[in-house]
Amino acid sequence: MSIEEWAAMPEDELGELVNGFLVEEEMADFEHETVVSFANAALRSWVVPKGGFVAGSEAKLAIREDLGRKPDLSVYLPGGSIPPRRGPLRAPPDIVIEVVSPTALDARRDRIEKVTDYAAFGVRWYWLIDPSLRALEVFELGSDRRYVCTLAAAEGSIAIPGCADFKLDLDALWADLDRLGPNVTET
Repeated sequence: MSIEEWAAMPEDELGELVNGFLVEEEMADFEHETVVSFANAALRSWVVPKGGFVAGSEAKLAIREDLGRKPDLSVYLPGGSIPPRRGPLRAPPDIVIEVVSPTALDARRDRIEKVTDYAAFGVRWYWLIDPSLRALEVFELGSDRRYVCTLAAAEGSIAIPGCADFKLDLDALWADLDRLGPNVTET
């Protein structure tokens, strides 16, 4: 499958393009979506008035002809690239955010596979928000195309590297999660 075929797929077709094959994505749970919604609201209120953009999990990054990813959030900072109205994103966002789900496969994908992919694409900042660990990690892309951890935090209202005057209130985020009901497993 090519990047164009993948980009043309309907929204209800779940999956990312990896080495020319459609790879099924994990279905996000309510905890995951609560974190995405919180980060989206915080980032939008900061970056949109300045002229930037935030897109959700259906934005398709065209990393290579045979590789496409759909991060939980993509952010284009003011003064940088302007994303197209339609079609796959061929210019890397300034920030990509992934919310780590509790499965080992998803954690591996976010912490190992996507790190390499986003670095190769040229995404300057890669954020990982892990609700299970109650942690935020921010990585900056170096001139050698490798990420270096510039921030690891678990609490407080945190100033985020690369985002002047922006703070992410982790205490408020975790408080939102604490209001959710207990985990329910299928029997």
